[in-house]
Amino acid sequence: MKRTSRDIRTANRYEVLRQIIAESPTSRQELAAATGLSLATVATLVGELLDLRMITEVGFEDSAGGRPRGLVAVNALGGALIGVDIAETYVHVELFDLALNVLARAEEDVRPGESRPEQVVGHVAAAVGSVVAQAGIEGARVLGVGVSVPGQVDRATGISEYAPNWDWHDVPLLDLLTEHIAYPLYLDNPLRACAVAELWFGAARGRGNAVVVNLGTGVGAGLVLGGGLHRGVSNSAGEWGHTTIVLDGRLCHCGNHGCVETYVGAPGIMLNLRELSPRSTLLHPEDQTATIDALSRGVLAQDPVALKVVRDTARYLGAGIADLVNLFNPEVVVLSSWVAATLGEPLLAEVREAVARHALPRPMAATEIVLSPIPTDPVCLGAATFALEGALQSVGQRNGKRRTTPARSRTAPPS
Repeated sequence: MKRTSRDIRTANRYEVLRQIIAESPTSRQELAAATGLSLATVATLVGELLDLRMITEVGFEDSAGGRPRGLVAVNALGGALIGVDIAETYVHVELFDLALNVLARAEEDVRPGESRPEQVVGHVAAAVGSVVAQAGIEGARVLGVGVSVPGQVDRATGISEYAPNWDWHDVPLLDLLTEHIAYPLYLDNPLRACAVAELWFGAARGRGNAVVVNLGTGVGAGLVLGGGLHRGVSNSAGEWGHTTIVLDGRLCHCGNHGCVETYVGAPGIMLNLRELSPRSTLLHPEDQTATIDALSRGVLAQDPVALKVVRDTARYLGAGIADLVNLFNPEVVVLSSWVAATLGEPLLAEVREAVARHALPRPMAATEIVLSPIPTDPVCLGAATFALEGALQSVGQRNGKRRTTPARSRTAPPS
């Protein structure tokens, strides 16, 4: 779809604000150099962001032989953003200031059999209400709520088109959420959210090409190509968890056999453990989190079963990541989400060895493989940036239409 001049202006405004958040305080000259925009364009966009009270003037710095340069910084109190991480076993919500510092957190468990859309929406509404109450802020300060839901998502319509682990098909999720949440809502999926979080604050910052591997109950890969998020023609790029790694292998929720997810997602790791040692005390049959936690502790204690399960999982994961390295030739592959965070360095070491065995030498030599350094929930952080992007787009729409009251928006911004 061809981008309009308004889309380009929104994208430029977003990029300038992103740089200010990352580098506060900074000058207009530094912003122009970092974004590739002209100084005149940057000056105009900075003026708009100052009018919106999203940033503030914070003094001057000396320049070599010229007039002192004015400095701007993000106005952390200029608004609040909410990020929602809907996962198969929990709903986690974080509220951020405009500098993307976490001000409040809330979590709701999603138990087996509680995955009907209205149940999940109830959890989201409760957690959103909780973080707003905890932060003690006025509702008017909430610029938007970014919502990440697993599976394939239509950002423009707010529909969860397909979530295989819950057997959701064409669920009008944003319409359902709008009945309970009074803030502007923006829907996407965790692959995109994790990739944006790494691009802004994590291991992909300053990198033109990166792959963010999301390891949780489900599995996928967020793609940063040419310095930007790659979505694909139908916002479906990155469904690497549903590529085949074992012909005629395990049955996957998507209906195919041998998908990557069935060997390296949390349920797949539990199955790896069950096949190796059916009576292992490490196995908590109805509890993914407890099993992965037990494996992590077992590895640290040099338990031979735990060590073998992590090694076997890393073999599958390494073969799959080698495909990503060969296909996309990234500068960095980031292991993200809760399974990667829990298994940590022992998993990373095994994965690096496995990727080196399968990837071609040239792309492998150019690729780092690291754990996500983001200390908070990367999905919530990324989802909050979608809300920020949406708020900047809605400002442009209101200015263009000379509106004086905030518009309720359920459409997603361009990226």
